[in-house]
Amino acid sequence: MIISTTLGGNKKDKALSESKSNGFGNGAFLPEMEEEEEKSTDVDVVIVGAGVAGAALAYTLAKEGRHVHVIERDLNEPDRIVGELLQPGGYLKLIELGLEECANESIDAQKVFGYALYKDGKDTKLTYPLEKYSSDVAGRSFHNGRFIQRMREKAATLSNVKLEQGSVTTLIEEKGIVKGVIYKNKAGEEMRTYAPLTIVCDGCFSNLRKSLSAPKVESPSCFVGLILENCELPHANHGHVILGDPSPILFYPISSTEVRCLVDIPGTKVPSVANGEMANYLKTVVAPQIPPQLYDAFMVAVEKGNIRSMQNRSMAANPVPTPGALLLGDSFNMRHPLTGGGMTVALSDIVLLRDLLRPLHDLNDAPALCSYLESFYTLRKPVSSTINTLAGALYKVFCASPDPARQEMREACFGYLSLGGICSYGPVSLLSGLNPRPLHLFLHFFAVAIYGVGRLMFPFPSPKRIWLGARLILSASGIIFPIIKGEGVRQMFFPATVPAYYRSPPVY
Repeated sequence: MIISTTLGGNKKDKALSESKSNGFGNGAFLPEMEEEEEKSTDVDVVIVGAGVAGAALAYTLAKEGRHVHVIERDLNEPDRIVGELLQPGGYLKLIELGLEECANESIDAQKVFGYALYKDGKDTKLTYPLEKYSSDVAGRSFHNGRFIQRMREKAATLSNVKLEQGSVTTLIEEKGIVKGVIYKNKAGEEMRTYAPLTIVCDGCFSNLRKSLSAPKVESPSCFVGLILENCELPHANHGHVILGDPSPILFYPISSTEVRCLVDIPGTKVPSVANGEMANYLKTVVAPQIPPQLYDAFMVAVEKGNIRSMQNRSMAANPVPTPGALLLGDSFNMRHPLTGGGMTVALSDIVLLRDLLRPLHDLNDAPALCSYLESFYTLRKPVSSTINTLAGALYKVFCASPDPARQEMREACFGYLSLGGICSYGPVSLLSGLNPRPLHLFLHFFAVAIYGVGRLMFPFPSPKRIWLGARLILSASGIIFPIIKGEGVRQMFFPATVPAYYRSPPVY
């Protein structure tokens, strides 16, 4: 089903005449016109974007009794090469939101029970710690577009959701308060809609985030995506990570007959697909590093030529609290997609935001609401900072490096995870989103470094090995401490010391 019509009750959106346009560009605030215009509306929340975050949020707030107007640039099924793996922690949040049927057999979603890690011909299997959960709880992998369309359909079944195709260009601002948005509808007419709260979920290429945050977007690498057909993974229902050179290669199922392959290429430039450079790179550099069971299917996929690429982005959350508006999803916070944690963070944020808004019957006091929702930025940290830090740190550790200390850290990480017991159980519980505890992440990360030093000291230390061990510790510190600094040391490890942690709902 492709949703391309306006759904729900009548709303009082108005077209803007050309004479009233003041020429503000994309992502800018538009000060409210001096001429008084009709602002009466029964909309409680405007949501910009209907991707994973926007569609899930629309359904969630509508189930809470809010009237929601969702404006999405394109309501056709998306076709992306990321956002295809939902960790078990994210699936639990999906259940909590009542959306678990959007990631089941109806979209040919596959259960994922853990990861297989490959390095230099050796492999180790890491299984999610799911013993205390029901048999349905596991990771899920699927076509991203199918998942999003199911959630859009689910939201559209609610009478208090208006789902409309349109491109939002501007936030309407009056006296420092966001009152709504200006957008162009499917017919190209310029419209405006008002609500007490506007939530921007317009994705990684957001043109509105600069109005609501101070973003520092980094682009560490690119993913090159292929689909392997009718092949069996060495470890069924597991994601596969090859610690390749120069960087990781991923495989995971996205349907009962398809396996996604993502090849990471560091930097912002990739070989050209058009002139055959990419196919040659995949055949000569990547293919020799792939497990034998997947080699033939990989080569067939390369020959078929449906090669896609996308820039990976990372951005710590750095909000500028603004009355009447809030950022969510990739427009707010991104991390390297190596660990598949983005949707888990977004769904966790939605559960938290729902719970914070639940006591409020009236959202019209924008300054009071803004002050109250500052607690959101601290309360989200256990989940978001754990997943964000792990993604950034693992990517740097898993990449090949000419630095001997980094090489030792990579070897130590594979060796530590291969030990089993708490050494594999602990890290994979962090990765899965089932144990969102930043301190545990910090301890495991340095346990890997200490394990690496121990390897260097055995069977006997030498001055060279001692020096390399010291450099390994310094290298580990240089990886994780900048990421922690970006997340915020106080919010990450000592959230109870942040005043906003204790904000109470406004009383009317």
